[in-house]
Amino acid sequence: MARRALILVEGTRANGLLYVQAAHGLGLHPISLSSDPAQYDYLAADGIEAIRVDTANLDALIRECSRLRSTYDIAGITSAKESVYATVGKLCRHFDLPGPNPISIERCCDKFTQRQLLAEGGVPIPAYRLAANATDIQSAAAEIGLPVVLKPAVGTGSSGVRLCRNVDELAEHATYLLGGKHIWRSSPRILVEEFAQGPYYWADIMGDEVIGISAGDFGPPPHFVIREGIFPAPLNDDEHERIADVSLSCLRALGLGWGPTCIELRWTKRGPVVIEVTPRLAGGPQPVRLAYGVDLITEHIKLAIGDEWDLRRRHSHIAAWRSLVPDRDGILDWMDGDSRAGAVPGVAEVKFYVEPKTPIIRKGDYRDSLGYVIAVSPSLAQTEAILQRAVDLIDWSITPFPAFGE
Repeated sequence: MARRALILVEGTRANGLLYVQAAHGLGLHPISLSSDPAQYDYLAADGIEAIRVDTANLDALIRECSRLRSTYDIAGITSAKESVYATVGKLCRHFDLPGPNPISIERCCDKFTQRQLLAEGGVPIPAYRLAANATDIQSAAAEIGLPVVLKPAVGTGSSGVRLCRNVDELAEHATYLLGGKHIWRSSPRILVEEFAQGPYYWADIMGDEVIGISAGDFGPPPHFVIREGIFPAPLNDDEHERIADVSLSCLRALGLGWGPTCIELRWTKRGPVVIEVTPRLAGGPQPVRLAYGVDLITEHIKLAIGDEWDLRRRHSHIAAWRSLVPDRDGILDWMDGDSRAGAVPGVAEVKFYVEPKTPIIRKGDYRDSLGYVIAVSPSLAQTEAILQRAVDLIDWSITPFPAFGE
């Protein structure tokens, strides 16, 4: 009898290994298809079968999966990576496997199209304009009013996203985006958006069920580098219900509702306003597992292989995490304290992404994180105290790069 395999198209730094581990937990043989398997260190470390293939080429993926079917029983095909998720949907349809609607995913991943569909569906969103050049950007910002957020119409992880508070910052970031420094996955199209001000939340959704809502906080502007999060967010019943209702209206407007969705919002003067909808799990689903006992990655894989899922809560704790973000560029001399922090009662996980002697060049997005700490307990005050105690035990040293000419 052929071994049951789960095909994982590409991976991510945050969730890739978790998908591999969850596949093993379900008795599946994970196989990674990637244009560059070496970028995922966990594949080699865990001896995962990894095949190099052009994951932007649907025909190449179909050929590879067809070849694998001669050896394995392919139970499902999925991915943790947003940029290939529409392709995954097309693969699933070709092989008659459960998967997301590729048309809905493609529309969602184009932020301008997403904005249009949300507006048509009556979902509260920031004012926005589409721009292709510096003149468009200036006129759009004048119409909306500063401050505005400039972001690529296609992209993930806050890459290329900046808050522009005055005309100088606007011109500077427009030059960055249009001047060849930003790597575009498609032709340059820029969203100019009203800056929705207020507390930041995101809803974790599986299928059409809101599993829970997290609260988060960013580092200093003009970047949107998320520094910490709490799950579940400290909301009253009315606030939770309003965010959940707006989140479900996003699914209807975008034709989503299969598999995972993460919806980011700000609570503004007019209530919850949707910042972005992403057709994938949030960067770290561990807080949901720790707080509620619901493993969203395992449940996503169950859905992808046609098994019955189980989203029932096993318990109700409070989980919180902190990202370890450097305050300067340079060479990382050393980083330690992970074992001490990990020994603090209530700390669930401590992870470092970066090895000593690595050059640190902050980019103003998710790649700036050196690692993270997650804590969990029955109460918010206790969880926050545990987290702070653990983070205080972690330290690192960065030697700044020599100034030009030194």
